[in-house]
Order: sequence, then structure tokens, then C-alpha cells
Amino acid sequence: MTDISAQHIASPEAKPAMIDPFGRMVSYLRVSVTDRCDFRCTYCMAEDMTFLPKKDLLTLEELDRLCSAFIAKGVRKLRLTGGEPLVRRNIMHLVRSLSRHLENGALEELTLTTNGSQLSRFAHELADAGVKRINVSLDTLDEAKFAEITRWGRLSQVMAGLEAAEKAGLKIKINAVALKDFNEHEIETLMTWAHGRGYDLTLIETMPLGEISEDRTDQYLPLSLVRQRLEEKYSLEPIPYKTGGPARYVEVSETGGRIGFITPMTHNFCESCNRVRITCTGTLFMCLGQEDAADLRAPLRASEGDELLSQAIDEAITRKPKGHDFVIGRNSAPSVSRHMSTTGG
Repeated sequence: MTDISAQHIASPEAKPAMIDPFGRMVSYLRVSVTDRCDFRCTYCMAEDMTFLPKKDLLTLEELDRLCSAFIAKGVRKLRLTGGEPLVRRNIMHLVRSLSRHLENGALEELTLTTNGSQLSRFAHELADAGVKRINVSLDTLDEAKFAEITRWGRLSQVMAGLEAAEKAGLKIKINAVALKDFNEHEIETLMTWAHGRGYDLTLIETMPLGEISEDRTDQYLPLSLVRQRLEEKYSLEPIPYKTGGPARYVEVSETGGRIGFITPMTHNFCESCNRVRITCTGTLFMCLGQEDAADLRAPLRASEGDELLSQAIDEAITRKPKGHDFVIGRNSAPSVSRHMSTTGG
């Protein structure tokens, strides 16, 4: 494989900020490196998924060039997602290459979201490449229910991955989707377990993205209700802590740990949105909850220079919407037709 770190080195000096029509600075990029995953979580994917042909995916070299173009335009935080990013072949080659932007100060943080299944293999390599923290998706600590929700996953594999990540020195945040009648009465258990291991916990409302076999009305659990239940037993103190994403954090006095709430349904977080997302095919989505997108693969491949790519990015940022309008209703179509695994979590 060719060296993908030799070119496109973003300088930390004089980076032109990307400002959207509402005055928000875009400084956070989430990049899906693959739409494939070794799990089939029921709220995320259909069991019988049709994945993109591999020829349609950006190469690792193209992903590096695309990320570097955004870093040169002011992105300070970069998150790799999927699908499951660690099932992408030679993914560590990309991570190691992107770490040059950490070394020269152009990038503040390089991180990723994972289901934890491959962490036993990659945790130490991630840490060696400059990754400081990761998000691990985990919705239940019950082995049978874990197998049910992921369809193909094994809880023991994820737990081994978490141990490897701890040993590698990675800071861990657990992401849990709150699901009615599935894990809603386990959230306290998840919280005390996570805080006992020094992990933050972020709770997420399920979102209407892509066709799945279940009716999302049956899954939807408002986090306002979850928070109310927790406040009956615990003291939740709002804190200004931020990780760059949309979570609003509280500190739990009794555990000393933090819980974040991501509420795209009950209280959207659009007024402070600093994020854009790129799919593994080079499609830029300015908003997770809107269909409008920009093709960056064509300008990326049209020339060896980045002028056309830069122009396409600038034009797309001018179309970043004020916010999303997710709706979950009985038998209603998804607000957005694509699956979360396509866009990147």
C-alpha cells in the first residue's frame, strides 16, 4: 500500500473557518469508513442488509485526503465511525496516517465509535497512534439480551475489548440507546457499572433512520422520562462538560460519574451543531436528520489537487440547515431513508 501520509499535511496556522448560514463554526467531522458491521443491532440495521459494493467505497488514501482537506479548513476533531470502523481492512493504516495531524497540532482529537468487538485486537495500536478516548456502543449487560439486540454479537467479546482498551490507557465512554421495554429498567445498572469502572455513560434516544423490521414507536423511550426516574434516586447536577458532540451532561453525586443525554426527539440540539458527516462513499451530509447531501467523491477524483474539493465543501456548508425534524409515529415512514450505518453514528 502506498504511503498516504506523505502529502496533504494540514498546517495549524491560518485555517479558514467553515461558517454555516446560521453562524455556527463547523469544527467536528465524523467519517464513516465502512457501512459494514459484524453486528445487526435491531434499531440500526435490518437483519438481511444489502451493503454497498466495495468498489463504491473510498480508498483509505482517498479517506485520508478528504479528512485532511477538512482539517485544513478548520476541523479540530475527527471521529471515525461505521458501520463498525474496525472491520474495515487495514483501518489502522488510515489511523496512523491521520495521526500526523495530531503531531503537528492541526487536529486536537482523533477518536472513534465502535461496538467493541475488535478492541482486543486494536486497542494498543489505537493508543499508540494518538487516540486518547473512544465511544463504545453497549445497550445491555445481560448476555441473552445483548445477543437479542445485536443479533450476532457476544457480550464476552465486548467485555474483553473494554479490558484491552483500559490496559491500553484509552478513556472510555459507553453509548447506550434507550429502548422501551428492552433496557429502560437497566439504565441504573448500566450507570453504576460504567461509573464503577471510570467510564462516562451517554444515553441516546432512538432515531427514525432507515427501514428496520421493528416499529420504532414500540422502541422509542423519551430521555425526559429516563432522567425523571433517575432523579427520584440520584442527585443529577448539570455541568458544562462537553466532548464536542450534542450530549448534555450531568454529574451524579452518588457515583461521582457523568451521564450525557442525547435527545434528538424530545429536545433537539441543533442550535449548537458544529458537525458534518461523510459516508464511506464520499457523500457529505450537512445534517444527520436531512436528506440534502453533497458528492465529494467526484471532485476528489477529478484532479490531484484539492481546489475542486475545497470548492465543493464550501458550497455544501452554505446549505447546512438550521436543524432536523425527526418524527416517530405509529406506522410512519422513517424521517430519513438511509440507515445510521450508512451515514456513520
